[in-house]
Amino acid sequence: MRILLSFARSVGPLAAAGLVLAGCLAAPAAETNRADLGDEIVITDFTLGPPGARPGACYGKDVTPAVIEQVTERVLIAPPRIGPEGNVIAPARYDEKVSHQVLKGREEIYFETPCPPRWTPDFIASVQRALAARGLYRGPISGNLDDATRSAVRTFQLQNGLNSAILSTESARALGLVEVDLPG
Repeated sequence: MRILLSFARSVGPLAAAGLVLAGCLAAPAAETNRADLGDEIVITDFTLGPPGARPGACYGKDVTPAVIEQVTERVLIAPPRIGPEGNVIAPARYDEKVSHQVLKGREEIYFETPCPPRWTPDFIASVQRALAARGLYRGPISGNLDDATRSAVRTFQLQNGLNSAILSTESARALGLVEVDLPG
């Protein structure tokens, strides 16, 4: 898996995701139902998605790390020794105690994303053009999901509170890239 992920970084993660998914036919079932792109995971089997996942939908999974604070406090080991005239014979002795407090726990975030078959070079080029039109992408319109494209996707999605480089279906719709069901 590490060789494929290294390859993913050089040719583009979603292009490699297709290779990972295609190359996993003989792998265990769990491996065939998700594409692992480093810290970001695209789940292609809705049964592995969040509770209430829509059948036939793919999901992005992003993990928000825990926020941990290091707390250092001084602990009194020995009080000061005071002489009969009120003068300090020996100062107080302290030790430092270091502990960690979890301020916010680790959180797994699931969101719907276009399924990997949709991630063609033409679709990726459309994503690049849509992000460039909004001033978020300045690279070439190459059809490769490179680091600059992923960074622009993350920047676009951060405006709506999603800190992920995996394009959500909601963001794709906001960019005008995925069909929208119209009433009637």
